[in-house]
Amino acid sequence: MGYLYLSSGVLLGWSLGANDAANVFGTAVASRMVKYTTAVILTGIFVILGAILEGAKGIETLGALTNQSIITAFISAIAAALTVIFMTYLKLPVSTSQSVVGAIIGIGIYNSYFNFKSLSKVIICWIGTPIGAMFIAIILYTILSFILNNLNLNLFQIDFILRIGLIIGGTYGAYALGANNVANVTGVFAHITGLSPVTLALIGGTSIALGVITYSKNVMFTVGKKLVPLDAFSALIAILGEATTVHIYAKIGVPVSTSQAIIGAVLGIGIIKGMRTINLKTLLHILLGWIFTPLISCILSLGLINLLN
Repeated sequence: MGYLYLSSGVLLGWSLGANDAANVFGTAVASRMVKYTTAVILTGIFVILGAILEGAKGIETLGALTNQSIITAFISAIAAALTVIFMTYLKLPVSTSQSVVGAIIGIGIYNSYFNFKSLSKVIICWIGTPIGAMFIAIILYTILSFILNNLNLNLFQIDFILRIGLIIGGTYGAYALGANNVANVTGVFAHITGLSPVTLALIGGTSIALGVITYSKNVMFTVGKKLVPLDAFSALIAILGEATTVHIYAKIGVPVSTSQAIIGAVLGIGIIKGMRTINLKTLLHILLGWIFTPLISCILSLGLINLLN
């Protein structure tokens, strides 16, 4: 019977996939270098692989943030899922990590217990995510543009290289998404269901893939088109910057925001191209989403646990 409570985690995984697929292939699809259908198929496959092969560390980290029962874990996941679904409806790329941790904080307030060491580690990594992605993107842009400009290729050759690069980069991004963000989906169930981290990663990765395949199109075009106009080369740099950043944190065992990573990478490109290319209105809307996401999720989970007890 306890396994039925995992349905909230599956819903959260679906909402994560629907929102965060944009962070994997959004720039490539928006630049019309990769077809949307190709993007979602590759994302679905490699999200599952990343979750199974490297998702266990992050699951353990989130599972240790506060004491959970099967009921509070269910509430944490459902509150986070509803928050992400709402933000996805508004076409805003938000942080699923912030939504989940916000919900866990609500439960922690109810329980009067936090693992402050783990929580502070997560928050520090949140701050470092967009900053790190921005610097990685700037470095990659400088190095790869120098290499590409000195290869003496014609336009057809450059186009081919960029298309292949975007497919490889997006595939890597999908793998990193699964490895890092599967913890957001099933991490709260880590110590209460009897399921192994690998099994939880498989369940979480599959639910993320379903969200990618069924409902990811709306947000995918927000990231790639509205913040900074991206050519194919810039799109490649953005996804490589995001994927590298998120994969580093997967190795550390801290689930971070792919949304913050991709926005950081895109801003890095905007800095190189000139700040006037950045759509400040869209950036403001995204930043407001980041602020309100954990707050809404925390209030929702706290309200639900008080309502049901």
